Formats: sequence, C-alpha cells, structure tokens
Amino acid sequence: MRVFTLSRFGVWISVATLAGCALAPNAASDDRLVRTQALALLQTMNADLLSHDSATLTLERWCADHDLARPARVVARRVRDAVKPIPDDLRAQLAVGATEPIAYRHVQLMCGEHVLSEADNWYVPSRLAAAMNRHLDTTDEPFGKVVKPLGFQRRTLSAELLWSPLPSGWEMSVSTVDHGPLSIPPAVLRHEAILYTSAQVPFSAVVETYTNQLFDFGSWVNNLAAGQ
Repeated sequence: MRVFTLSRFGVWISVATLAGCALAPNAASDDRLVRTQALALLQTMNADLLSHDSATLTLERWCADHDLARPARVVARRVRDAVKPIPDDLRAQLAVGATEPIAYRHVQLMCGEHVLSEADNWYVPSRLAAAMNRHLDTTDEPFGKVVKPLGFQRRTLSAELLWSPLPSGWEMSVSTVDHGPLSIPPAVLRHEAILYTSAQVPFSAVVETYTNQLFDFGSWVNNLAAGQ
C-alpha cells in the first residue's frame, strides 16, 4: 500500500474546498495551514462514515464526489481463504453462544484502482436469508449491499483516528508545526461496529480500516510522492 508524501505547499484542499469551492494553491501557506487542511479532510470522511449506516454506500458517494473513478462504484475484492477468529467481545456483542457458527469475510473495498478500506466482517449465518448466505459465499459483492433488504442499522463501538497531521497541543503553539514534508501512512482511520436488523437483532460485527487512498484525488495529487 502506498504512503503519500505531501510537500509543504503542495496541498490546496481547504475547508472551502470541502464545501465545494476549489481554491488555487497559496504559495504563502505555512506548514500549519497545510496540516489543518489535511485534518479537515480526514475529519470530514470520519463524520460522513459515522452518520450513515452503510460504509459501502458512503464510500461510493465519496468516490463519486471526488472523482476517484468513473463509474464511481465500490466493489469488494475478497481475500479468499482468510481465517480470523472473532474476538470474544464482539461475539458477546452479537449475543451468540460459544458454539454458534460465525462466518467470516475479509475484503478490500475498492473504487476503480483505489483500495479505500480493508474490512474484517464476522456475521451470523442463521440470522440471514439463505439467498444472502449463498451470495456472500459465492461472490465478492460488498456485505452492505447483500444485506440491504434487512433495513439494517449500524451502531459504532469505536472510531479511532490512526493518524493526525497535527500533534497534540498544536493549538497552544505559536510556531509552525513542522517544516518537513507531511507523510500520510497507509492506514488513517479505524471503525468498529455492530449491524442490527430492523427488528434490532445483531447479525454482524465489522472492523474497518480506511486507507490514505481516500485522498488520492484532485490536481494536488501531482505533488504526492510514493514512499515506503
């Protein structure tokens, strides 16, 4: 997975850009402004995910709004034969006994060539329709699209920023934060959630890790350099 490096003046995304007004790069922008702009973008993505039940559809809107691919369709690239036991706390959240079968999928949610997130998904087959289970077993269709007929709701257990462009206490400093380049690591955000049917029956636990490729858009991408 790529690591993006943003030059000090390379980013032209701003809060105004997020509202739909693109601004030209400002050569006088200091490092703090660049980092604040990056944080605004990250927090916008985080808030969008937290305010919608389907991460897949949220990513699809993000993909369309930021012209990441045409058509802007999110697909799941399934990692076959992946095995990962469900953590005990998530089994408890699903309210299933120790012997109840739990199915597992690991997928990369992609828009075009961009891997936007990696998802661990445990679900209770007995709480899904037979056709849904067959579809999940035999296709790479995103989980959220397959179970959409359940009218499901998402309850977030945790939302963790894995990266911040600004250090703790930055608002108390009078100097610029860092004169060096700003590097975005491969993983920037992680959500843990439980999905419930419209009858409030828990049926799935998900851990989603979102990548720096969410930000791979706009003319400022020309200022990004691949790193290790």
